[in-house]
Order: sequence, then structure tokens, then C-alpha cells
Amino acid sequence: MDASKLTERLRGILKPPASFPPSGLPASVFGGASAADPSPSLERELGGVRVDGIASCFVVEHRVAAESFHGDARVEECAIQLERSSTRASLLMRNEPAQSPFVFFDLETTGLSGGAGTYAFLIGCGWFSDDGSFVTRQYFLVEHGGERSMLQALADQFDRAGVLVSFNGKSFDAPLLETRYLFHRLEWRGGERPHLDLLHPARRFWGGAVDESGCSLGALERKLVRVHRRADVPGYEIPARYFQFIRGGDARLLSAVFEHNRQDLLSLAVLTARLLQLVDSGSGATADVREALALGHVYANSGLDGRAREAYRRAVALTSGTREEPTATTLGIAALRGSALAERRARAYDEAAVCWQRLLDLPGCPPHVAGEALEALAIHHEHRARDLAKAKAFALRSVEHESRPSWNDAARHRLARLDKKLRRLNEPLLFPFSSLQLSFGSPTSARRTSS
Repeated sequence: MDASKLTERLRGILKPPASFPPSGLPASVFGGASAADPSPSLERELGGVRVDGIASCFVVEHRVAAESFHGDARVEECAIQLERSSTRASLLMRNEPAQSPFVFFDLETTGLSGGAGTYAFLIGCGWFSDDGSFVTRQYFLVEHGGERSMLQALADQFDRAGVLVSFNGKSFDAPLLETRYLFHRLEWRGGERPHLDLLHPARRFWGGAVDESGCSLGALERKLVRVHRRADVPGYEIPARYFQFIRGGDARLLSAVFEHNRQDLLSLAVLTARLLQLVDSGSGATADVREALALGHVYANSGLDGRAREAYRRAVALTSGTREEPTATTLGIAALRGSALAERRARAYDEAAVCWQRLLDLPGCPPHVAGEALEALAIHHEHRARDLAKAKAFALRSVEHESRPSWNDAARHRLARLDKKLRRLNEPLLFPFSSLQLSFGSPTSARRTSS
């Protein structure tokens, strides 16, 4: 075969289709229902548009009015709270600089395993507009050939973000998107934006408050926002619905999937607003021990020692009088330990010693915490209170306490040093008064010598 004929054949293979729809999809996907296939089109069912005339990428935009409620949260109030507390988001992101706007994103994927065979067929983005309403824009992949166009369109949304917010996005969503961008040799700019992954602070603040389903977004919205979805599609069904649409083109399979994604985005925004309200308002806004304790950790990790002390003190106060349950006991121990460390950082050594002693008095105090308390009290009484007898008592208990070898070595060294100090304190004077007189001579002997 000569070169010209080979070229013509290649052109025929690579030539784009003369008209929509993409191959493999029925004519009704974009152009409306036909007599042979009564399935409604994507435009009619979902109300979206094609991206730049590209049939394989479809965008749906939706708006939730400012006066609407999501559970017990008013949408406009969440927008105001986020704008007011935007800089506080940095405390939840290891002090990365943070500013509005917040862009929330969530993916619906072909699987959860990750890797090159997994891709996102629906990428939802949400943000609060100037009028307080919540806007979502969802990018849908009608056919795999439109993925590059979808990713290019999505980049514009990420570029406008002051902070990207996701739920488990640092572990799953962002790496998956980065893989797809690299696959198409596109620049992944999402990594340049501050990224608040709400899953991790949510576990710290509310992990014990949710039901048996764990600290999932759905469990959090039910418990904290009082959202109860009706006729929601289960997450495990979503990939199957997408593949069924690809095979048959029935857009009715997708309506519940898009609504599920929109609800996730709005719940993510409401929970972020509530979390930032806590961080901004301080310990007085906390409702229980777990929230106060988590807030103390956030402040302590950010160097806000004064606010950390207040949060830990509130956590300790909230544990008083609680029922002796395993969770309550664990939180009480954590609250006292956090308070002791915060007081010590503030050089309030007596207050720290009170916390350490209360820890030792708690039933079921973990061995490693008890060892830490014994060491702290031995140091306090030796160097601060100057009570060597008490310091020795705590050092002895520390030696007898089964703990890490390095701690036991330090305790033995401290005990030996305390024994030396106590011996010196209790020893009689080496030079009694009579001996001093003999050494320097009495007045009588001095007169005799002079004469």
C-alpha cells in the first residue's frame, strides 16, 4: 500500500463525527426523545447545557435561594458566617493563608479503588454568591472522549477559589483529579490553592456525636444540621447508574445522582460555616466536651495559648459531673492533660500541678498518662514548690510505675539526685561552733599568746 492510500485511511479513521451525538449514544441524549426511543434528553431532564458546543461534556447550574433552609440552617446566614470567619480557616489548615471565596467540590466516580481506570464522571462545585444564595455548577462527562474539555472548564472554577473545601478530598478527590489532569497533559492548579479537608476536623469536633454509620458526611448532616434526605440515591448505586446511562442513554437515571451531589455540596458548605463559627467565637460557643477539647487543640497548634487555656478549662468544667462511661472518661483524661500542658506553657505551674494530680486520681488513667503526670509532679515539687519529700515520693512512684525505659532511667536519675539533696539537708554541720572557736582561737588564748 502506498503512502497516499495509507494517509487517506488514517484520515478516515481519525476523522471526527460529522454530527452529534457521540458514537455509542442514542440520538435522544441531546436532541430530545424520538419515536423509537422515548427517553428524555439531558437538557430536558437536567436543565443543563453543553460546554462550548462539545457534546461529550455537559454542565448543569443550580441555585439555592438565600432565604432557603438546609435542615435547620438558613443559607444566607451560612454565607455571612463564612465571609466573617474566612481567615479563621487557616487555623484548620496548619496556618496556611485563607481568604474567601470558598469553593466546595465533590466528585462522583466510576469506583473507589483509584488508579488510572477510575475517573470522575460528575464534578460538582459550589459557592455562595454576593446575594447569599448557594450556586452549584456540575460538570458531567457524557462520554469519556470529553474528559479533557471537562477538566479545562473545571480549572476556571478552581482558579477563582481562595480556599478549596472537600470531604476526604485530600486523600481521594484531589489525587484522582491530579491523575486525570496529568493523563491529559494539563496543568493541575488545584494543588496551588489552600485546601481544607473537612473530614479531619469533623472527626475531632464531632466524631463521637454521629451514629453507627460513622463520621460520614451523611451522618454529620443528619445529626448536626437535621437534614433528612428523601428518596436519596445510595452512593454505591451511583456508578451503576452512570454505566447504565452510557449503555442506554436514559437521562432519568441521572436526576437523583445530580441531586445527591448538590445535597453533598450544600451540606459541606453548612458544616464548614458551623465549624468556622466555633473557631471564631471561642470556647464559649462549644456545646460539649469534645468540641471544647478539639478547639483547644486547634488553638494550641496555632500558637494561641491564651485561647487554648480557655478551651481546655471549659472542657475540664464540662466533664465534671458526667456519667462514668468509657467515652466520657477518655474525654475527661484528654481534657485534664490538655489543660495541664496549656497551663505549663503559660508558666502557671501551680494550676498545671492541680491538673496532673487530678489525672492521677482518676480511675482508669492510662499508664502512659499516669507516667507523664508522675514525672511532671516530681519536677514541679523539686524545682517549683521546693518540697523535696513530695518530689521524692513522686519519683519513687515513677520508678515503680511501668513505663517507657527512657522515663524509668530519668526517674532513677532524679531519685538519686533527690536523695543527695535530702542527705545534705539533714546532715549535721561539719564545723560546729566549738570547733570554729578552736580553729580561730578563744580570746583567752589570744591574750596569752600576745603576752
